[in-house]
Amino acid sequence: MKKFAYLLLLVGVIACTDKPETSDEVKKWLSQAENVTIIRDTYGVPHIFGKSDADAVFGLLYAQCEDDFNRVEMNFINAMGRLAEVEGESEIYRDLRMKMYIDTVEIKNLYNDSPQWLKTLMVAWADGINYYLYKNPQTKPKLLTRFEPWMALTFSEGSIGGDIESISTRDLKAFYGDSKELSLSNYEQLDQEPRGSNGFAIAPKNTV
Repeated sequence: MKKFAYLLLLVGVIACTDKPETSDEVKKWLSQAENVTIIRDTYGVPHIFGKSDADAVFGLLYAQCEDDFNRVEMNFINAMGRLAEVEGESEIYRDLRMKMYIDTVEIKNLYNDSPQWLKTLMVAWADGINYYLYKNPQTKPKLLTRFEPWMALTFSEGSIGGDIESISTRDLKAFYGDSKELSLSNYEQLDQEPRGSNGFAIAPKNTV
């Protein structure tokens, strides 16, 4: 178990090596930022204007980081199964469960195989976050000091995908850890009703 824990942490440390921005990247961010206008209304809600969809994505992520960079970072730390690197060994089985759903090698291949228009948006997604970190050095990331375009695809399990919460971290710990007794959940007692945090029903006439 300890070897397993150390391996996970080692992989995370290697993957988290700082890669400082280059002067060309900074020039690119500054150039794209000139195409973006962020106007916050009376309630602080950001309205993003850009010359292209990529500009809008760039501005949206910058504004989202302004509002709550911690949540943005933690969402992707969790999505990549790297929570134990921040919260400690107690989160190893949550990370293991996530890695059963999200394989970063597969994600990178999916990114490479994506159509160019989608790659452009994912690049803008990463650039918007990295530009925020560049402009706000007072923000100290817990782990992710640099975001890569492919990372956008890791946050895709979602409430409409497989229900990852149905996998018990307790059972994973019993199976992979020191305990020899499994406490498998009683399938018949599980709630079979489909659940989700965002459900919409749209009439066909409104989808034209």
